[in-house]
Amino acid sequence: MKNLHHYIIIFIVSLFLFSCNSAKQSSSNDITGKTWKLTEINGKPIQLKNPKNNPYFKLNMSDMRYEGHAGCNGVGGTFEIKPDIMRIKFNQGMSTMMACDDLETEHAFTKALLTADNYSVNGNTLTLNKAKMAPLAKFVLSN
Repeated sequence: MKNLHHYIIIFIVSLFLFSCNSAKQSSSNDITGKTWKLTEINGKPIQLKNPKNNPYFKLNMSDMRYEGHAGCNGVGGTFEIKPDIMRIKFNQGMSTMMACDDLETEHAFTKALLTADNYSVNGNTLTLNKAKMAPLAKFVLSN
C-alpha cells in the first residue's frame, strides 16, 4: 500500500510539472499583443535610408486586426491565426500612400505579410514563412 501512495504522488507531481511546461511553451509562442520589428527580408538584413522608419507590426486578438508601419506608410487589416499549429494569414487591408526613400523595403515587407502562411518563434525572433520555403521575413521583439 505504501508503494501505491508513492506512485500516486509521483504521478500527480509529474502531471503538475508537465502542465507547467506546456503552459510555458505555449506562452513563448504567443506572438499576439507584441510589436515585431523587421530585421531581414528574403534572407537579407534590411538596409534603410532612414533607420527611424523601421517597419513593424502588431497583432490585436480582441478584434483580430493587425496594424503597423511599413517604413513610410501605415498598414493594417485583419488576420487569422492558429497558434497551436503556428499558421497565420494576413488579409489585404489598408495602407496610406505616401512616397518615401524606403519604398522598396516597404513593398517587400507588405508582400511578406500577405504571402506568409506560417510562422516560427525562436526566443525573441519571429519568422514569417510560406510553406517550407526559405523565410520571407524575420522580426525581433520590440520594446
